[in-house]
Amino acid sequence: MRAEEEKKGRYEDILSLPHHISEVHAQMPVSARAAQFAPFAALTGFGDAIQETARLTESAPELPEDRLAELDEKMRLLCALPPDKREVTVTYFVPDKRKEGGAYRTASGRLERVDAEGGRLILEGSVCIRTEQITDIEKST
Repeated sequence: MRAEEEKKGRYEDILSLPHHISEVHAQMPVSARAAQFAPFAALTGFGDAIQETARLTESAPELPEDRLAELDEKMRLLCALPPDKREVTVTYFVPDKRKEGGAYRTASGRLERVDAEGGRLILEGSVCIRTEQITDIEKST
């Protein structure tokens, strides 16, 4: 208690003075003052690396030969139809550019053509799907 009284006695002359407000500088907003105490990223990019690792991908499909033959037959039959009867829904796998695996996507539209040389299925509106990524083709009604 004695040490506390000594401290109080040391600052007795300034304890009753009014708080100083600068006439030259504007007072700092409360939000800016709070930012002084916000956490900072000691390791830049570490948070992004953690998010990337946590991002889920699906494994790439390995279709059996009979399934691949079935898809080829569906594409051949679709190409034989008149252009106005080629409405399809295609499910395909898109590999992820940053990590192993990828995601399944679905596209619907009118089949314009199958580019056998380029290995692409082309839907109306210039939607190109690589034939090796296709996992299912359904004729829309």
